[in-house]
Amino acid sequence: MSQEEIAVTGVGAVSPAGIGVDALWQGLNAGVSLATTDRDLAGLPVDFCCRVPGFNGEMSLGRSLTWRLDRFTQLALVAAREAVADARLDPADWDASRVAIVLGAGSNSMESYESTFAKLRDGRPQSVSPLLVPRSIPNAIAAEVAIDLHATGPSFVVSSACASAGHAIGVARELLRSGACDIAITGGAESVCNRVASFAFGRMGALSGRTDDPRAASRPFDAERDGFVLGEGSGVLVLERISHAKARRKSVRGYIGGFGASTDAYHFTAPHPEGEGAVQAISTALLDAGLQPSDIGHVNAHGTSTPLNDLVEARALRKVFSNPPPVTSSKGVIGHAIGAAAALEAIATLLALEHQSIPPTANLAHLDPEIDLDVVSHAPRPAHMEFAVTNSFAFGGHNAVLVLNAA
Repeated sequence: MSQEEIAVTGVGAVSPAGIGVDALWQGLNAGVSLATTDRDLAGLPVDFCCRVPGFNGEMSLGRSLTWRLDRFTQLALVAAREAVADARLDPADWDASRVAIVLGAGSNSMESYESTFAKLRDGRPQSVSPLLVPRSIPNAIAAEVAIDLHATGPSFVVSSACASAGHAIGVARELLRSGACDIAITGGAESVCNRVASFAFGRMGALSGRTDDPRAASRPFDAERDGFVLGEGSGVLVLERISHAKARRKSVRGYIGGFGASTDAYHFTAPHPEGEGAVQAISTALLDAGLQPSDIGHVNAHGTSTPLNDLVEARALRKVFSNPPPVTSSKGVIGHAIGAAAALEAIATLLALEHQSIPPTANLAHLDPEIDLDVVSHAPRPAHMEFAVTNSFAFGGHNAVLVLNAA
């Protein structure tokens, strides 16, 4: 295994803040939740979410391609194209066999299955698309990105619920270090702003019930938080060994300095009450990066806005860091994009290092007195930092933590 630094040379994003990385950064810095009532969720107990505004696959990808792709794959393709362009790579010129695709997705396309079941229920089986399976299974995002970019190296999807994209980025980094590829296109995509997801997560009691004020619903670490807000989107990063990037004279945006993964092995939906799995993952990532806790200047928290998860994450951070660095949660603004969340948050963390500024956590009016953290709120905070951590924790007890280094 090579110990060579793994550089981020390109990024792409589609988020509730809009299309493109610049839109994501501007939205996060505005510090205002993007949750709105959604007509597709009308009549449900929770009828709001953070949807990508005005996204039209046909405008971005063309009609014929959009016709055969479900929304989560459309989001992945748009973000992947932006990331590859940002990296100044041309698929017509690269060695396709040395390009890997490793993406994360938390589930299959529930939207397609919902409409299909309705057709079967109504006695219209002939209306079911013959493309149902290939367009809706989780690996569609990796397969379609590989086809679109003509990448013939290893390609697959990692699925570990809300930690999916974090694990995908970590695995992509290891493929590069092993020499299995020269370029890795990684991240995640998810679209869960649909009736099945809203009803199912709502039945679990995981979602905020603030239907009268959706913009105030996602409030990580706040004393009055009552659940998370569904989101959607895609984040894609292009990774290369630093020698490969230098050989083609490409400047880098940052580095994936460390990766840590663990499993709580405690409960399928609840985190370990003392945050043991989170502590293990953060500590492993720091060890992998060769850093001490005191080296970290910022944490982009998992910060879901659920009562238990925010509290447990705070406990874990206090255990790892004797004096935790400033913390923010992107989910206050863009909601929870499940399998794509870790990728969007990794990009947000990278941008924070680039700009030496930490975006605020939306809707943090009164910090929970049990949460002993310095949570950035109200406005962006300038900060001198070289290293940052981004956390992703998931149902099943899956934990993925990345350490990012400034360029």
